[in-house]
Amino acid sequence: MGEILIEAGTKPRTLLGWRLCALVYDFFPAFGLWFIVAAVFTVLHRDAVLGGWLGFGEFSAMWAVTGLYATISWKRGGQTLGMRPWKLRVVADGALTWRALWLRYALGSVSMFAGGLGFIWAFFDRDKLALHDRLSGTRLLRRA
Repeated sequence: MGEILIEAGTKPRTLLGWRLCALVYDFFPAFGLWFIVAAVFTVLHRDAVLGGWLGFGEFSAMWAVTGLYATISWKRGGQTLGMRPWKLRVVADGALTWRALWLRYALGSVSMFAGGLGFIWAFFDRDKLALHDRLSGTRLLRRA
């Protein structure tokens, strides 16, 4: 894999459109994983889970499985399946640590549940980083 370099003097970009494209692509593998989790919960409960603590557990399991998909993908090559066609890659100044990747995933999730506010942050950030990029010490780059 080639390195992604930022040329000196170039302005950083928010990449919000590319992020959205990658999220749409990544919905499909995530949806498949959610089906597996839902099937396990349905078999264990012998019926569809419709709410309560069991429903919260199912939602939490879906969130965690999606997090495993994302963090393992980022750790192994810096990209999820949805990021590959758009030439996006998660990088850090140092090594991509599990802590940084899970923090990125958790804060990105909160940002999405909050109507994308953490992504909109990139318009005002001096380095055009989304809030989860800034707080996790990671960044998203696009190879031209």
